[in-house]
Amino acid sequence: MRDELSREREKKTMVPEAKSSKQFNPFEIAQYQYDSVVKKMDIDEGIKEIMRYPERVLHVSFPVKMDDGSIRVFHGFRAQHSTARGPAKGGIRFHPDVTLEEVKALAMWMTWKCATVGIPFGGGKGGVICNPKEMSASEIERLTRRFTTELSAIIGPTRDIPAPDVYTNAQTMAWIMDTYSMHVGEPVPAVVTGKPLAIGGSAGRNEATARGVFFVVREACRNLNIPLAGARVAIQGFGNAGSIAARLFFEGGCKVVAVSDSKGGIFNPNGLAIPKVIAHKERVGTVVGAEGGEDISNEDLLELDCDILIPAALENQLTGANASRVKARIVAEAANGPTTPEADRILFERGVTVIPDILANAGGVTVSYFEWVQNLQSSYWPEEKVNKRLELIMTRSFEDVFSVAKQQGVHMREAAYMVAIRRVADAIRVRGIYP
Repeated sequence: MRDELSREREKKTMVPEAKSSKQFNPFEIAQYQYDSVVKKMDIDEGIKEIMRYPERVLHVSFPVKMDDGSIRVFHGFRAQHSTARGPAKGGIRFHPDVTLEEVKALAMWMTWKCATVGIPFGGGKGGVICNPKEMSASEIERLTRRFTTELSAIIGPTRDIPAPDVYTNAQTMAWIMDTYSMHVGEPVPAVVTGKPLAIGGSAGRNEATARGVFFVVREACRNLNIPLAGARVAIQGFGNAGSIAARLFFEGGCKVVAVSDSKGGIFNPNGLAIPKVIAHKERVGTVVGAEGGEDISNEDLLELDCDILIPAALENQLTGANASRVKARIVAEAANGPTTPEADRILFERGVTVIPDILANAGGVTVSYFEWVQNLQSSYWPEEKVNKRLELIMTRSFEDVFSVAKQQGVHMREAAYMVAIRRVADAIRVRGIYP
């Protein structure tokens, strides 16, 4: 019976190369990624099956009074993939394209991300189908507070801790924290992370994702005998993660030879003056036209002659079509999902080290964990302590994944999944099956 179940599962979850990824919803892709790794691991079949699905999914419909007095009904979701290693953890996004399958997939990926860096969280994710660009601040606040009320039965500092995501921010988290606190009758700062400093946010959180990328790239350079000083770095994407990463690598003695944003990019083989580029971006809204750089497209940036490539923008940027032309020796995924499975295979065969997103950009959730700990203890750390602890976790996590990659002869993404899945499976095994 179990063999029949396994065969049926394989039929349903294989993502064949002949089929376009657009024909698969995000959760099917997440399951495929999981299945492709876990089948190589010696784990009880029942535990494999447990990890394949979310523990809980909530779908709510709720009314919000708009500024003109009308009432609109919104739909929202919260998925908790696993709480085997601790409370669920993951962002809430406000976006017109939010779907239940997307939220389930993101929750699953958060489980693996938290386990990869060894922090005691499982994966969660939430979202509301809406377009914040067409809503006033007061409408967004009312939507946030009502959605929080709908979630109040399943979130909490020891249950599920939301955080900012697409089109949500520190202010959104402040509204969630305040609403939840009003319901329970006492301040509960640990119910969310990514809050403003004034109500329990953590020092260093804004730079955490980029700083984590810097730490793992530094370790990769050390293991691959690539001198960090003078290394040529190209960064696609100049938002929070990309711009801060550019500054950190510049300050670390690297030559940042190219950067880009949604409007285009700039290139200088001798290195860009990143502080000037940041100032230009703040002044005109794009890096294009910054002093000392010639124009380059986002596509051409990916194929530049450089040592380190950091995709920090959108998903599916490195594909089967361009992976053979990537010249970087290290690709560090500051963005989520910038490399397709086919590109992974090509880059691995060409000897390019890809530091996967669930490791490379886990600095953000790691410092969110620090924020949660500080909230629970009512004891707050200086930024130096936050950064030092982040460095220890990211350095250790890189070594864990790199070691498995060498031992198993697999690429870094597969190794990261192996590390994460093993940790979650061990937690389920040790806890046992209730009742």
